Amino acid sequence: MNNPSPVQSIAEPARSVPVPAEYDVLVVGGGPAGLTTALAAVEDGLKVGLIESRSFLGGNMTIGLPVLGFLGQKKNQIIKGLPQKFIDRLRAVNGASEHRWCPLHMGITLVEPEAVKNVALEMLLEAGVEVTFHLSCAGVVMEGDTIRGVITESKSGREAVLGKVVVDCTGDADVAYRAGVPCEKGNRENGGMQPPTLMFCLAGVDTEKLRMSIANHTRTYLTDFIPAEYFGQNHQFIVVGLRELIAKARAERGLDIPNERTIIITGLREGEVWINMTRVTGTDGTDVRSLSRGEIVARRQINDIHTYLKNYVPGFEKCYFTKTAPFLGIRETRRIVGHYTMTQEDVLGCRHFDDSIAVASYPIDIHRPGDEGCTLIWCGDCYDIPFRSLLPQKVKNLIVAGRSISTTHEAMGAIRVMATCMAMGEAAGRAAKQAIRAGVAPDQVDVRKLQAELREHGAYLREPQS
Repeated sequence: MNNPSPVQSIAEPARSVPVPAEYDVLVVGGGPAGLTTALAAVEDGLKVGLIESRSFLGGNMTIGLPVLGFLGQKKNQIIKGLPQKFIDRLRAVNGASEHRWCPLHMGITLVEPEAVKNVALEMLLEAGVEVTFHLSCAGVVMEGDTIRGVITESKSGREAVLGKVVVDCTGDADVAYRAGVPCEKGNRENGGMQPPTLMFCLAGVDTEKLRMSIANHTRTYLTDFIPAEYFGQNHQFIVVGLRELIAKARAERGLDIPNERTIIITGLREGEVWINMTRVTGTDGTDVRSLSRGEIVARRQINDIHTYLKNYVPGFEKCYFTKTAPFLGIRETRRIVGHYTMTQEDVLGCRHFDDSIAVASYPIDIHRPGDEGCTLIWCGDCYDIPFRSLLPQKVKNLIVAGRSISTTHEAMGAIRVMATCMAMGEAAGRAAKQAIRAGVAPDQVDVRKLQAELREHGAYLREPQS
């Protein structure tokens, strides 16, 4: 008897689905961009809904990373407005540090992951945003070239959630892609995307010993771009480097460490550090099987990295493992093709745009897809993000905010950090609100009015060049 051939696909019968909610503005994704989008959109009484696939808000702010991007390369604060209000609320409960200058990352703002989850939810509920967890975007509702909402899957089954304007803050352009927006992935050479990292946390670390060892023994504990005196002046910090120690650990113990740099981030709690060193090349964050493999491989990498730190890095002698992040930190997936595509030249040329809705200064920072290294290029000042890059081609009533806006692979390496994504979210939320109030599509919003509203609420925008 012949074995039956494997089933390649199954036809699903057409069906009607219930519509449990309809909003003026529907925000899909509750990470850094989604938070500020919803807060901006709801301010003057619109009905705003936010749906999130996980059981909490905050996205990558909950995985042990610091928030990068609030400060510019000239040490000035370039992101304010709602992103700053969120940090202020965190600081009120000891859930965030001040913005600290860093020679490598410009500005770092340490945040406590559990505080992020709580404060984000408090702020959205206080503002009147309807938050629904455990909803995944499985499709879209279209009328011609206009999006009306999204199809969701959950424990409740298949449903449709509608919105007059939809803002895609998924980070992966999930809504835009399903709506037919042209999208790109990776670099020009082979579509390679930056590898993700599964963050993990260690406690019992003598961070004072660590920082003073680096400050006093520069040749032994060499760091990338960060001078030794920085560690002598800062009790909370990021370490990037110690390449020679990794090479020694590999040679002496045969440890499998998939990163050429040691990356340590001190936490807000004494003796706690987050480690940013797992690295799973070839992972596609939009493919569930590839993503699952990434989670599995990253967890396997943690033991050898922990062994390396405990035996080779000062201050880690008595450290112990406490937790992993709740999900793999994805640096890059889809990018939409929008009305304008930001380029490396725009970033490095510190370009001004007439339709600027945010200012950024983070360098081009690419964890290279093909090896263990990282590309870092600074522009010397800051650059604008144009509103047109948030507007996708071919689909109306949709705005995209976060790392999946319209950029090249290189420019995405600069605009992907969380403070910048939060600034984009505020602009997207205010643009959605203005579109509804004026009865126009988002691409017809008066950009001057949008910029004026952003400034009125404390956002920083550069004055246009004459």
